[in-house]
Amino acid sequence: MNKLKCKSISKIFSVNDEDIQVLDNIDLVVNGGDQIVITGKSGAGKSTFLHLLATLDSPTSGSIFLDNVNLSNCSKEELSSVRLNNFGFVYQFHHLLDDLTVEENISIPFHLSNQLDAEARQKINNIMKEMEIFNRKDHLPWKLSGGEKQRVAIARSIIKNPKFLFLDEPTGNLDDETSSVIQNLIFEVSKNHGIALIAATHDNKFVKSFKRVYKLSNSRLNNIYE
Repeated sequence: MNKLKCKSISKIFSVNDEDIQVLDNIDLVVNGGDQIVITGKSGAGKSTFLHLLATLDSPTSGSIFLDNVNLSNCSKEELSSVRLNNFGFVYQFHHLLDDLTVEENISIPFHLSNQLDAEARQKINNIMKEMEIFNRKDHLPWKLSGGEKQRVAIARSIIKNPKFLFLDEPTGNLDDETSSVIQNLIFEVSKNHGIALIAATHDNKFVKSFKRVYKLSNSRLNNIYE
């Protein structure tokens, strides 16, 4: 089925005894294979919204559903399992572990689920070849370019076949040429692996590649076009 839905999501932060409404009564449905992007000014709440959808944070009110299961009712352990088996994450800053090689960084999800067997190792090899980083598999992150680091981050994010891939400014730290390459790679991954994309970005060129575009403004999510 592969459907992620948020219903009446609101988020309020308390800062110096003052309540700040970041998100207000937001509804959204993302089906398997969808490709959507969220735009908006810095501080509009794009990253906050992605974190809520991915269960990395809890809404002040409202609910998140995955295939009609209300994730608000799940324990921390259950949510951890949901994320590991259904969601992938790619950020502006790659979050690679400096003392692990490319291959070891990509293998982390298998370590977390105690599934690093021969089949998993073959899958890691295949994904490194697909991302064109196989010849860098024994390198530490400091030896990689920005684009190569992002390829490693993408490989790690999809290694367990997630249903949804969350992208928070994935090209924000790259030059224009590398940014274009990574953008194309992201859409290839979505098509080849059947993964839905949920992105937040300021990159206008990246935004124009999406068929469904939303804008966060004044705490509300508005559909620009689809």
